[in-house]
Amino acid sequence: MAKAAVSRSRNVAIVGPYSSGKTTLLESLLSVTDTISRKGSIPEGNTVGDHTPEARNRQMTVETNAACTEYGGIRFTFLDCPGSIELLQEPLHVLMGVDAAIVVCEPDPSRVLTVSPLLHFLDKWEIPHVVYLNKMDRASASFAEVLDALKSVSSRPLVPHQYPIGVSEDLIGFIDLVSEQAYHYHAGAAADPVPLPMELAEEEKAARTEMLETLADFDDHLLEELLEEIDPPQDEIIQDLKMELGADLVVPVFVGVASKDYGVRPLLDALVRETPDPQVTAERRGIDLSSSEPLIQVLKTYYSPQGGKLSLARLWRGTLKDGASLGVDRMGGLYSLLGSQQQALSAAEAGSVVAIARLEHAKTGDTLSTVETAENLPTADILPAVYSLAIAPEKRDDEVKLSGALNKLVDEDPALHWQQHGDTHEVILWGQGDVHLKIAMDLLSRKYNLPMTTHTPQVPYKETIRHAKEDIRGRYKHQTGGHGQFGDIYIDIQPLPRGEGFKFDQKIVGGVVPRQYIPSVETGVREFLKQGPLGFPVVDVSVTLKNGSYHHVDSSDQAFKQAARIAMQTGLPECKPTLLEPIASLSVSVPNRFTSNVLTLISGRRGQVMGYDNKANWPGWDEVSAQLPVAEMQTLILELRSLSMGVGFFSWQYDHLSTVPERLKAKIVAKAEH
Repeated sequence: MAKAAVSRSRNVAIVGPYSSGKTTLLESLLSVTDTISRKGSIPEGNTVGDHTPEARNRQMTVETNAACTEYGGIRFTFLDCPGSIELLQEPLHVLMGVDAAIVVCEPDPSRVLTVSPLLHFLDKWEIPHVVYLNKMDRASASFAEVLDALKSVSSRPLVPHQYPIGVSEDLIGFIDLVSEQAYHYHAGAAADPVPLPMELAEEEKAARTEMLETLADFDDHLLEELLEEIDPPQDEIIQDLKMELGADLVVPVFVGVASKDYGVRPLLDALVRETPDPQVTAERRGIDLSSSEPLIQVLKTYYSPQGGKLSLARLWRGTLKDGASLGVDRMGGLYSLLGSQQQALSAAEAGSVVAIARLEHAKTGDTLSTVETAENLPTADILPAVYSLAIAPEKRDDEVKLSGALNKLVDEDPALHWQQHGDTHEVILWGQGDVHLKIAMDLLSRKYNLPMTTHTPQVPYKETIRHAKEDIRGRYKHQTGGHGQFGDIYIDIQPLPRGEGFKFDQKIVGGVVPRQYIPSVETGVREFLKQGPLGFPVVDVSVTLKNGSYHHVDSSDQAFKQAARIAMQTGLPECKPTLLEPIASLSVSVPNRFTSNVLTLISGRRGQVMGYDNKANWPGWDEVSAQLPVAEMQTLILELRSLSMGVGFFSWQYDHLSTVPERLKAKIVAKAEH
């Protein structure tokens, strides 16, 4: 594959915390490159990104928006990703298919922790990225303080590419540390070169020296020049930035105010000069470029009521022509995107990010090709579900449509999943938090005309017994005009060790209960155990059929099943029934400054802390192991994020059943009765 075929394009994700200004930056990038004639704004609801009702109603990005533009001879596809921590799955999938990322954050040292999960993911996958410090006209600290705070959450060294002139509302421009040229900002226009302010000469020199020394850690020739006090030429510095950024060895830092276009043109210039081209990215991913067969990876899936399914995909190699077959699907259209606008394409070259219509079997993360033997590319892990709602259509007639709509919803957003619980029979939707699931409810209503009701899911309590009871009789006799019904049995009921479930045995001798009726006795017992004396399924119980009698005319399967139910109804309440609750095993990850708060949080929810240690490959983070009743987990993620600046997370799995404390048992049973 010729390098020239792909070097003219770049795919850049715009990521960062909620409210950092990502969508505003996209709008500015499109305005500066003359792709749009008038900038929109989030309050007015007329931006290229955030074009859906769900986004505009919340004034936040809720799904990835793609926009193509050209600048400096390069065709850019910018992918504006959601910033909410509850919508983190989207940027993770998108980042797997880009050449570089812009991490947008506010110049507030107290908030830089919110970018740490993204920075960790970028470095884990060695994805080149730059930092754009937005809203510098509202900075709460000096540039040096903000830079130091960012260094504390990045495993890669940060390289200041620019130095601001002025602080907060006094911001008037910047100094390019490569050329040592100062510039004066103009709202909506290119910055003018101005003489370097003498009062900043010392600070600029220190920042430039820091940049060069960091680059010299990876370039022996540059190190020699610095030791010999030789000022390296600009071309050499830019080449070092390109090489080391492309290898994710350094993170250049830019400054600006996106709403005024401050710093946007220099950022674009750096993306043209210093970010790796698609061939370098493909080689980093280990893709075989000797083949000419198209290879694509799905980064995002969209459904619209009118347009059907649309797959946003990265073309890693080859030329993709409209109408080609990918996997088992034939393409129904090939497009470039500008927000909600689609421009039809006849073909796409390697390195492009395009939208493909009607790949009905393709899912987000899938690798597809025109041949069957194509390699599978790595994709982002699916985040564990941490929050749930029980849902039901407002109209009972809509229940038949629900599963199809939910499957499409999950196809669009793999961080969602749903189940119909076997014990409670509720349809439960799982996701990343309250906002995440509310967005899903809005989508069900708007896209699929399925307004929903929601409530907290029931906890799947069980019950068991603490004592045995022997010789419990169950006798069923019913006389009708013809044949009657007769079944007569004696059973023993015993508790089993926790986790044993249910066992049925029989010790009938002499045929007092004919063999053909014994399975009916077991059926009657099992049916009764679906709802025990306390109102919940019964577990860890052994029932033994030991005696009985029958009538050669009136006995039947139904009669012995009824006799079994009568025996259980009589005997089980005398076996000291008790309530069991599911216990989850948790692994909670937080910055270590919040660890003590997490321990308190878990203890306050009837949890048991099993221990904690440093989190592997997450410097400055701890991992807390604990066990917690499932009944206490519903709002756990909300409190955890509240106490950890939104970055704490956990994974969990069912562990065991445990006896409910007596002080809670009566409340739970009373609630179940209503």
